[in-house]
Amino acid sequence: MVNRLTLTREAFPEPGAMDVAVSHSVLRAVSEGSLDGTFRLHVPAPVVAFGRADRVTSGYRDAVRAARAHGFSAVERLAGGRAAVFHERTLAFSWVTADPEPRAGITGRFELTAGLMTSAFRSLGIDARIGELSGEYCPGSWSVNVGGRVKVMGVGQRLVRGAAHVGGVVVVDGGDRIREVLIPVYRALGLDWDPRTAGSLADRSPGLDTGVVADAIVESFSTRFDLVEAKLPARVVEQARSLVGAHLPEVA
Repeated sequence: MVNRLTLTREAFPEPGAMDVAVSHSVLRAVSEGSLDGTFRLHVPAPVVAFGRADRVTSGYRDAVRAARAHGFSAVERLAGGRAAVFHERTLAFSWVTADPEPRAGITGRFELTAGLMTSAFRSLGIDARIGELSGEYCPGSWSVNVGGRVKVMGVGQRLVRGAAHVGGVVVVDGGDRIREVLIPVYRALGLDWDPRTAGSLADRSPGLDTGVVADAIVESFSTRFDLVEAKLPARVVEQARSLVGAHLPEVA
């Protein structure tokens, strides 16, 4: 094993930005050396997570309103990228690791994460592949797709002094909900994309649920890390409450 990771499956659905605030708090704690490397894997509340580039777009206010109109909280994400969707039939993941030179390891972390996720999906009989699809939402070279047709995992990174955060979403089911909310959101942001590229693992393997997929992901990560399941320290969760406001759009 390369190193030990604390595995936590805790979710913090209320308020809407609490989950991203928890990841932010974990990143701070790991960078300060007060917390070991941590891998969070949980079922999130319905949110549209906007990136930095979205926030400087003229249509950002309308995009936030569109997300809310479809029953999603609007939050500002920790990692880069464009608007991405989380809901109760997806899995949110966050791997935070200490690294004295985090920038040097960007590609390696992307490669490792995408590779382990792909292995997990393939263990479920899914034709998972790494690579960006033409017209996909929140495009990225390390996205994972099924059969070169629909995107099912997106990933981004956030670097701070002494640590890195790799986080994203796995769409287990409910690809239709992603299409429904992203069509008006991306229209407001002025972004072109092909809604046909948004799908789920269950589209290709009916009957999959978040529990089955989460177990496969944990099994895959266990081939590379020594995972020890535990709850997050209370101090980390408490600090997260003070960070919630930093991840809420300033849009009425």
